[in-house]
Amino acid sequence: MDDELLQRAAGLPEITLAPGDTVVREGEAGEGLWILVSGALQITKAGVVINSITRPGAAIGEISLLLDSAYSATVVASEPSIVRFAADGRAFLMGDPAITRLIAVGL
Repeated sequence: MDDELLQRAAGLPEITLAPGDTVVREGEAGEGLWILVSGALQITKAGVVINSITRPGAAIGEISLLLDSAYSATVVASEPSIVRFAADGRAFLMGDPAITRLIAVGL
């Protein structure tokens, strides 16, 4: 499933993150969707580490897009990482029903 999402996101621009770079910040509104290509991301909520993401193909920001809400957590690179970025995450999701299905299954 994650491999398929990576394949479907192959045309998105890639962003290289250094340790400490913030992908999304808790409470902020956003329109983007990120897909992890490589590396590790740390998730914090109210300053407390709650999880980490290391699985290539994992999506970041999808819940906020689907619920039309602010980000519920902060996501920061914990090591050098690469993500693919859809600046208009809703358009990316709506542009291919298979992508929306993959995101839904991932949740």
